Amino acid sequence: MRSGVRRLLGEELVASGAISEGQLVSAIERQKTSGGRLGEILVEQGVVSVVAVLEALGRTLGVPSARIRHGLFDPALLSLIDPEELAALNAMPLFRVRGELSLAMSDPLNLQTIDRVEELTGLRVRPVLALEADIAEFSRREEAGREQIDRFLSELEDSEVTVIDGEKAEEHGFAILEAGGDASPVVNLVNLAITTAIRDGASDIHIEASENGTRIRYRIDGAMRHLLSAPSGLHAAIVSRVKVIGRMDIAQKRLPQEGRVRISFEKRAVDLRVSSIPTLLGEKIVIRLLDKDNLEMRMDRLGIRLDALDRFVRAIKQPHGLVLVTGPTGSGKTTTLYSALDMLRGPDVNVVTVEDPVEYQLEMLNQIQVNDSINLTFARALRSILRQDPDIIMVGEVRDPETARVAVQAALTGHLVLATVHTNDCASTIARIGDMGVEPYLTASAIKGIVAQRLARTNCSECSVSYFPVETVIADADLTPEQAKQPFYRGDGCPRCHDTGYRGRLGVYEVVEISPLISRAIYERASTQRIRAAIKRTGVLSLREEAVRHALDGRISLEEALRVTQRDEWEDGPVTAAPAGDTADEQGIES
Repeated sequence: MRSGVRRLLGEELVASGAISEGQLVSAIERQKTSGGRLGEILVEQGVVSVVAVLEALGRTLGVPSARIRHGLFDPALLSLIDPEELAALNAMPLFRVRGELSLAMSDPLNLQTIDRVEELTGLRVRPVLALEADIAEFSRREEAGREQIDRFLSELEDSEVTVIDGEKAEEHGFAILEAGGDASPVVNLVNLAITTAIRDGASDIHIEASENGTRIRYRIDGAMRHLLSAPSGLHAAIVSRVKVIGRMDIAQKRLPQEGRVRISFEKRAVDLRVSSIPTLLGEKIVIRLLDKDNLEMRMDRLGIRLDALDRFVRAIKQPHGLVLVTGPTGSGKTTTLYSALDMLRGPDVNVVTVEDPVEYQLEMLNQIQVNDSINLTFARALRSILRQDPDIIMVGEVRDPETARVAVQAALTGHLVLATVHTNDCASTIARIGDMGVEPYLTASAIKGIVAQRLARTNCSECSVSYFPVETVIADADLTPEQAKQPFYRGDGCPRCHDTGYRGRLGVYEVVEISPLISRAIYERASTQRIRAAIKRTGVLSLREEAVRHALDGRISLEEALRVTQRDEWEDGPVTAAPAGDTADEQGIES
């Protein structure tokens, strides 16, 4: 049986392009002399990753395969089977869909294990091939986490949930997070969630009710990750504790609320933005963590290449005009704007911002918080700013026609305006401004630069391994034959990256300076595809091309490059000359 699996596994790895015939022969020869499993020998030799071996072995056995990681399994399912018996079975429940339980197994052909789990759970088992070490490690972690929660709960007493504030901290709007000591278990539980998330560099904490209890997750590097679980009986107390920290109304449970507080953690200040919404099973809380110490405001460290950085700097160094930063929510637009303001701020310029909300407070910036409840909107604040003798204006988001018109007018009357807008790329930003009612000749004159961006997860440096992508991925990436022959890199999963293969993120940027050719296309109300073609003629790389370059450099996997970007589409065609007297710059335009 072993020799048959060895032959099939080797053939599958060669057929998939993971290894060459010569590498297979070498591994088999070593196996004859030293013994061991073929897959383990290939991994030790560094010619193939654990993931590739696992996937190939799963195909030879006719079962799905997976590397276990946070988010791939439901921790609540571990309570279905006694931990000691699970350890003896070398199995771990992943998730349940109706009456079927996906079960991670080191030996998915072991019918005795499958029958035993079906007997214990009353569910139909769907075996999934996984590494024995992964099953043992994650089972141990979840059991240790439950024991930690149980220790908190064993000390639970009926006590009022209050904020622990120091006098000095209260004067400055700080809340002190105190761990352990005489604090109630609920306080310790919330503090554990917040401090763990801050230490791991998470951006958000999600506290949500489920049928089996309270689930606490956090978002790190753009992906959700399970942190811990608590019994459902504690959900109301946990929510109340967070509301008290965020200075919210704990009696109001039927309407959404928002709160904000600055906490002191390890001698540094961290801002928390708390949001609550009512759901069917109970209130859901999301805590946004704004750690100024982790705010990277140097563009060259965020992933932008030097030629794109030069274009960006030239755009924001203009004495007046409009520079737009675009991308979906969570793509790093605010960080890009703060990076620009960090370059521009100084004692000789008056910088005013209007934001919703103000995420970070910076020196030498006059920052305004939008408040719709008192009709302090972006447009109203922007009009008032123009009477404050500003040099540079930053608008958190252009979301309505009035704000768009005022921003364009400010850019045309001697001010540098930086703003964000929600679109897919630089070309579609032009159409979005037009949809808000701004005339093309004004848009062509006002806009000096556009930055479109995405955030891609970088490979973990500790477990990065080389691999060759499958043909469909190579085709989607539009690689040249020479590029397709080179190895790419991806994370294999290790304790440092929590077995995800990713650690940190970098920005993927498409930076466009408005050239005469692009300006003419805007003036002529050209389609988004035509504008995209005009941008391409200037030599600017699209988001997809920029992401693929990062993959070629080994910073991200090729699959990650395709995940965060979309295929480029443009429509070529002539662009006629603009009429005489047009406000767009006509110099240097080619017929």
